[in-house]
Amino acid sequence: MMRFPDLHGGVYGAVYGEIAAGTAAGSLPAWARDVLVDVARGRSPIAPVRHPLGFLCLPVERRGALGVCLHIWSPHITPAPSTTSLVHCHSWDLVSFVLYGKVRNMRARVVEEDPATHRVFEVVSRGGVDELRATGRTVRYSPGDAATHRTGETYSLPAGAFHSTVVEGEPDAATVALGRQLPDGGDLSLGPLDLPTHQVRRANCDPDEAARAALRSAQRIAAEYSLPPRSVPAASADPARPGGTGAGAARQSSTEPAPPRPGPDDTPAQHRSVQP
Repeated sequence: MMRFPDLHGGVYGAVYGEIAAGTAAGSLPAWARDVLVDVARGRSPIAPVRHPLGFLCLPVERRGALGVCLHIWSPHITPAPSTTSLVHCHSWDLVSFVLYGKVRNMRARVVEEDPATHRVFEVVSRGGVDELRATGRTVRYSPGDAATHRTGETYSLPAGAFHSTVVEGEPDAATVALGRQLPDGGDLSLGPLDLPTHQVRRANCDPDEAARAALRSAQRIAAEYSLPPRSVPAASADPARPGGTGAGAARQSSTEPAPPRPGPDDTPAQHRSVQP
């Protein structure tokens, strides 16, 4: 059984160790389920954020250059609007474990040749505001190789690799995302050629909306991996069903013991766009 955090690397070290050992499918789902149940019951310090790339981000840990997030794609989440495009690159190396669903990554061919199709924007985050700075760099974009990653699989993307990520098939998917910040990297996005520098305020997700999505995700994980249901609210509270009691009611009425809370070293820092 995996314990969080480990003695040296916090949650990142424990999760990375499970992935490297090939034991992630036997340990990460139960841990992720418990994190999501805490969120659904309103017993978590994590502040869910609507990510401009279309998913709900739960920043579990930020420890120096290391970060751990849960990413949830759900029809219960209203996506944050994107002012540029889904094509972007990170300043950090990404390792991601797919809890359920199908996640499709498409690499991008980006060349500095005419005729240019996009302008490169540098994303700089301070507090809850993303500043997208229009650079003088214009590029020609075309789709590159694509790969679909399914339940129980792990994939990685190096810092600086332009790509886009979408869910395939059904609208539900979730991943455990690990980020390792590189000192000289940049967070970049491709946008329209005539778009000027602008700012976008990050929006924390509405608590009830986040709770419904977290509950749906926890139930999906429990079913996908045949986990004991003791930490998952009853299906009668399923927010996917019209007229259901909803996750807020589940948080108040549940008599089951709460899953373990994060330790003092697991308190998430404020979310930044450079995080997974």
